[in-house]
Amino acid sequence: MAMDPNEFDDFISGDDDASPVVDTRADGRLLRVPLGRISPNLVNPRDDFGTRDKLEDFGRSLRRRQIQAVAVVTRRAYLDLWPEHKDQIGNVDFVIVSGERRFRAAETVSLPALECVINDGYAESRKTFLDAVVSENIDRQNFDAIEEANAVEALVEAFGSARSVAEHYERVDGWVSQRRVLLRLAPEVQELVRRQHMPLEPARKLGKLVKDHQWDAAAQLSWWEQEQKERAAKAAEKKAAKAAARRSQAAPQADTAAPTFTAVKSVPETVAPQAASVRPGALPGTVAASAETHPVVVPEPRDQDQTPKPTPWAPSGDQTPKPTPWVPSGSITASGVEKTDTAASGAGAPPAAEQRARVRQLPTHDWQQLADIVIAELPQEALRNLAGRILMSVGAGGPQEQSA
Repeated sequence: MAMDPNEFDDFISGDDDASPVVDTRADGRLLRVPLGRISPNLVNPRDDFGTRDKLEDFGRSLRRRQIQAVAVVTRRAYLDLWPEHKDQIGNVDFVIVSGERRFRAAETVSLPALECVINDGYAESRKTFLDAVVSENIDRQNFDAIEEANAVEALVEAFGSARSVAEHYERVDGWVSQRRVLLRLAPEVQELVRRQHMPLEPARKLGKLVKDHQWDAAAQLSWWEQEQKERAAKAAEKKAAKAAARRSQAAPQADTAAPTFTAVKSVPETVAPQAASVRPGALPGTVAASAETHPVVVPEPRDQDQTPKPTPWAPSGDQTPKPTPWVPSGSITASGVEKTDTAASGAGAPPAAEQRARVRQLPTHDWQQLADIVIAELPQEALRNLAGRILMSVGAGGPQEQSA
């Protein structure tokens, strides 16, 4: 039993919605039309429908299922608008308004028919027909700039002015002029724009120059070659400026890093230079520095070489005092210690002879050298006592036990 239309409307719309469901199909039917009875229209600005491989993929998808129908008008309605197209469309029954890519994909895979919706309302006027053809493509992302320019130009012819087209699509006037100016480019240059080898910004700039100077194709290509060089130079300059900015930002950070401490005692410039000398028994590296040019540098412990080195040693048998190089008051001695003259004779007098420096630290890291120093320094009785204690510490007994 058929459902009453009013009951269907009540079922779809809620109690709060009084708007009925309306069937908007032109004749209330979805027709399956053989491809031989369909023709594309001749005013479609789109002429790039993809490669054959892409069309084959799309055609195989249509063979499995066609989701969107092709919008068509009758042959008679179309020829009422463009009677000069009679021979080009041939003996067909319908002309495509929207869906030419589906038609071409179906032809590529030899699909026998397509589902179509007939609506002669699209053919009320050229303006209405072109609006229906272009509206589907005007905001499509893969609608290339030249196709879009051709579409806008056709709309201007149909609507009578660029202002009318802009108002119809709710755009500013510049939206129309920016697209139409591309049509002034030579075909070779338009192909660069199609393939996105020339961006739209310089393409529109070149179109205005062509309008003002009437440049031919050679002049346009020459301008684009020079423009590419200038754009590359600007890009390189911008890149160099960014690199310089990064370096300048990194420099203050390096300057604020914690400095490595180095103990340096400055030497007065008035001190006369003294010849460097090494006293017997001095510590390693303790050399009388030149007071004028060679400050004494005490390295940080972490910077010192930790490799064991022989400790300088001089026998203590000869205790005869030896003269010490005189250093004026306030200067640096060979041991790296600031020396101040406190002699009663006043500043500037040579100090009294001092005892030579003794070994300040035994070389415990080198037992052979340590043994040599002990044997040379201690008397025989002290050596025997020391040897006994060493033997007892290692559990070997004293000298008396060994002799027994």
